[in-house]
Amino acid sequence: MPRLTDLLAADPIDLAAVSTHLDSLDSPERVTQVREVPGSQQKRLFASARGWRALSQEYYVPSDHPTRKFVRHLGKNSLPVFSHFEKRFARPEADSRVLWGYNHGPVMGLVGPGHFVMRDGPEEGEVHVDYYSLPAESIDGAPPLKANDSGISTLVYGNMIDVLRGVSEHVSIGRAIKHGKDTPNYFLLCREA
Repeated sequence: MPRLTDLLAADPIDLAAVSTHLDSLDSPERVTQVREVPGSQQKRLFASARGWRALSQEYYVPSDHPTRKFVRHLGKNSLPVFSHFEKRFARPEADSRVLWGYNHGPVMGLVGPGHFVMRDGPEEGEVHVDYYSLPAESIDGAPPLKANDSGISTLVYGNMIDVLRGVSEHVSIGRAIKHGKDTPNYFLLCREA
């Protein structure tokens, strides 16, 4: 059986094959294969995934999930170090039009938790993780709220929005936009099943 990296090496990328492959894996193996994908393949996948699978906040936190309880999305970014991380999302209220969340990882104590608000993006089927905005309050289980525009947090999360596109039932791909400009920083997220 091919691995995800084998499928992403194809030119062009066959998104139907990628999606079918990811959906066929159990959750631990899906995370393992997502975390093997290098930045060069993440970049190509992000470009290919435009318009492929529509995303919504429901994708990140299903409506039957309890409010104010986090859903973990395990990630792999394109950075050369500290590339494994998580984004954790929660719906603050049953009828909320936004999700709240933060980044969890090995350098969280140094760079901060990168609190954010998730909104629907301007392009249909895309969602945005907005680091300019903070949740109105901390949810149990999250670190204390900390602004993203001071200290080392500014370098990592300041003036940033992540644009996310759908790949499969559990996997999405994102790109960081800093100061309104595309960056070469990409990441894959895999929703915990």
